[in-house]
Amino acid sequence: MTERTKRLSRRNFLWTLGAGGAATAAAIAAKTPGLPSPEKAPGKHASRGYQASGHIHNYYRTTKV
Repeated sequence: MTERTKRLSRRNFLWTLGAGGAATAAAIAAKTPGLPSPEKAPGKHASRGYQASGHIHNYYRTTKV
């Protein structure tokens, strides 16, 4: 095998690896369902306790493996 053929095969391998990774990431992103919108608790005590707001849902979405 010549030196040029070795370089081309490595280049093609790395290109294929990158394209496969991008395709996998796109498939995972398309498969992920949207998060429900945060609901506000009615009543006087709406500001007490844990409330999952939009930025909390965004944080949880970014930590998924």
